[in-house]
Amino acid sequence: MTVESALRRTPLYQTHVEAGAKMVPFAGWEMPVQYDGIKEEHIAVRTHAGIFDVSHMGQIEVEGPGSLAFLQRAVTNDISKIEIGGAQYSLLLNDEAGVIDDLFVYRLGHDRYLVITNAGNHPADIARLGQIARDFDVYVRDASANYVMLAVQGPNARRILERTLHLDLPPRMRVGARQIGRRPAIVCGTGYTGEDGVELLIDPEIAPAIWTELIDAGVVPCGLGARDTLRLEVCFHLHGNDLTGETDPISAGLGWACAESTGFIGSDQVAVLRANGTDEKLAPFLIEGSGIARQGNPVMLDGEVVGEVTSGTFSPSLEKGIGMAYLRPDLSEPGTELEIDVRGKRRAARVSSKPLYAKEK
Repeated sequence: MTVESALRRTPLYQTHVEAGAKMVPFAGWEMPVQYDGIKEEHIAVRTHAGIFDVSHMGQIEVEGPGSLAFLQRAVTNDISKIEIGGAQYSLLLNDEAGVIDDLFVYRLGHDRYLVITNAGNHPADIARLGQIARDFDVYVRDASANYVMLAVQGPNARRILERTLHLDLPPRMRVGARQIGRRPAIVCGTGYTGEDGVELLIDPEIAPAIWTELIDAGVVPCGLGARDTLRLEVCFHLHGNDLTGETDPISAGLGWACAESTGFIGSDQVAVLRANGTDEKLAPFLIEGSGIARQGNPVMLDGEVVGEVTSGTFSPSLEKGIGMAYLRPDLSEPGTELEIDVRGKRRAARVSSKPLYAKEK
């Protein structure tokens, strides 16, 4: 079996190919990285509206009388704070408080939740949650085959969706059951771009028609390349880059998503790290001149390696190189001047504040 034949494809694969998308392997899937160009798609999302096929992401249904107690033990945030129809960002940790995955948890009913996972981590997430679930009165089901997931993002995204699909859209960080194409759907007021918009979980059978209808309404098709530049401009983490099984939430700047009082797995270790501090801290940076840093590039100060780039790209909005890196805590303050070794050439860089890009108000 070749690598290509082993890759999974979403129900929109043929639609992407026919539209001229450049397809690449990503997390075990064959996905569109771009259509007309990463910069063009990025700017379309910042100024208008773009649509992404994110069906490679996983969906896990959690249901039963023990759902709340189970999720409080399994993930880091305080699930009791999610109202019915609410959404919350959280983390799934290993026994050493390393990040197995970062997740979104949606509360669909009194004892019914939907957990969204990252594509490459989905099998490990299912296994981990299934193991924890043995101690609770709860059902944990892989529901990934039930949905195509579309992210429609940008300042005009909601207006176009309301007009085209005749939807009543939930506000930011809310979720609701709807009908799309006369089929049950879940509409989530979340996204990974820093722009307003929603994520749609729809019936796979109608997905190509809905995709085409939104494109015809003026939404720009976008690939994973633009999704990465958009998320990095607003300093959203990417598991496998900024988060790994060896990364703790405090070093990653995600202590706000951890509520140790709930007793989640790894909570004792997180509490110690929060109290005592960590040896490194994730910080955003800007390249001062030319050059684009990439994952793994060493960060230097006075000829000494003081950190490593986890994510790096060219920012179409800022028109310069940007990224994030783990640094010594004393070097992670905004304004700190550093150098990054980019393919053997030192590039001047400066630690900045989050987000790297923010809309003018």
